[in-house]
Amino acid sequence: MSLMALTFTIGWLIRKLGWYRLGHSIMTLAMLLLLLAAWAPVADNLLGPLESQYVAWEKWPEEQNIEAVVVLGGGWQPDRPWSITGRLSESSGLRLMEGLRLWHERPDLLLVVSGGGQDPKMTMAHGYAEAAEALGVPPESIVTLVSPNDTAEEAKSVRALLGEGAQVLIVTSASHMPRAMRHFEAAGLAPVAAPTHYLADRTEGLALAYWLPSARELRKTERAIYETLGLLAIQWEH
Repeated sequence: MSLMALTFTIGWLIRKLGWYRLGHSIMTLAMLLLLLAAWAPVADNLLGPLESQYVAWEKWPEEQNIEAVVVLGGGWQPDRPWSITGRLSESSGLRLMEGLRLWHERPDLLLVVSGGGQDPKMTMAHGYAEAAEALGVPPESIVTLVSPNDTAEEAKSVRALLGEGAQVLIVTSASHMPRAMRHFEAAGLAPVAAPTHYLADRTEGLALAYWLPSARELRKTERAIYETLGLLAIQWEH
């Protein structure tokens, strides 16, 4: 949205300077790209390949020697006067729900919850831990990683906790999973993907809403661009 607004503004300025045809073309292109980005067929085709790189876990395979279930940080609002589940963002709530579902099948494992925050006593990890305890996980099974502020730092913190080569089950949004796996592999760990929070292909193709541009579809396109740029950035980070 910001990129298209900037492009439109540049076109308007060029038009004001007297280059009417060029300015008009840039403004028209910006509007067209914005409409396409907010259209479900485009958004789903951009986000779908990222979300489908790793399949969801239905049950624990016997041959996997997992040491911990690791739920990666998302967003939350610690100062809101809501219940603990209400303070978690959509992505965080679904990540934690999937992590708890998998942990309850193997309660002998550690549940590692991650995420920093501006207040060191009210981080994302603290929010996860509070919600997990409210949903039946004993405190002694929960490990909070409160210092990481991005995925690369989360991977390094897990390595410091469990050691190099540890096999861990990574729970995060499906679109974020390819980038998360790269970071954890680069940190010397053996991650296993457990994706959740799918956004693509959630609208029926025959429904009228599927063919009309919307803010929901624009969000998918923004997520796809963000994660693609993140994957490209890893090449310079490691």
